[in-house]
Amino acid sequence: MLGLEDIEVARRRVQGVALRTPLVACPGGTRKRALYFKPESLQPTGAFKLRGAYNKISALSSEERSRGVVAHSSGNHAQAVAYAARALNTRAVVVMPRGASRVKLDATAELGAEIVLVGTGSAERTRKAEELAEEHGYIPVPPYDDEVLMAGQGTIGPEILEDLPEVETVLVPVSGGGLIGGISAAIKLSRPEVRVIGVEPELAADAKASLEAGSLVEFPPEQVARTVADGLRVQRLGEAPFEHIRAFVDEIITVTEEEILESMRRLALRVRLVAEPSGAVTFAAYLCHREELPTSRLTVAVISGGNVEPGLLSEVLSTR
Repeated sequence: MLGLEDIEVARRRVQGVALRTPLVACPGGTRKRALYFKPESLQPTGAFKLRGAYNKISALSSEERSRGVVAHSSGNHAQAVAYAARALNTRAVVVMPRGASRVKLDATAELGAEIVLVGTGSAERTRKAEELAEEHGYIPVPPYDDEVLMAGQGTIGPEILEDLPEVETVLVPVSGGGLIGGISAAIKLSRPEVRVIGVEPELAADAKASLEAGSLVEFPPEQVARTVADGLRVQRLGEAPFEHIRAFVDEIITVTEEEILESMRRLALRVRLVAEPSGAVTFAAYLCHREELPTSRLTVAVISGGNVEPGLLSEVLSTR
């Protein structure tokens, strides 16, 4: 399990590489109930993943980095690994699904990574990355099931607590669990009274099912592939993140596809923040499921990324 020292080490490593993103007030808030956004969409790679990828790769020995790294990802982790590897002069090979966002594919290639395309299932991506690591000696950089990587993602937690000391509730997107695992550990170990709530699409609600069952639940790839939130199409939580979720997360709620798209539209038009569907789920929870949330005076919603396809963004903005 992560400790505060792990997260402090990660903060020192990522300083000057990952941006310390600001808190942005949501218009229309009141003194009795205010919402702030933590826009990780402003990171150099457009998503929070840079924190974890850089922390993981920079923690490797020089001999390990000389062998190169391999990762599997639907997009944001791919870009983060490519960016971090280039910054640390390391070769990166990334396994991505054939249906990955063109924006994310192109950005990963532009950062110098070698891309290997496979089918849409996350399990297939995992297997291919393991095969490449075995064949070529690459060092794996998992997208979420790794405590060093989770510590990097967890650096978001102390920033929230420092910038808004009176925060009462933090909303975090849930995919494989690395983001919420790291953030929840950082927050609860410092301020156990702060509520940490995960948010995921109804079509990919494996984390909610796992938390309720008390054991890992896996969803079929054809179901999770239906959500517009491509960054949250993981079939099952990682084992290490699940341990942290069970220990530190208060609740997980789900949102619909329509709620995600409406939240993207409002973020762009009213807050001037571009969020990809995966990043908009927390605002969707605040807008549409307020009765399920604590009646908090100060809430922070983590916007995990902003790498959205131009066509989808145009469609969302044109919808009334």
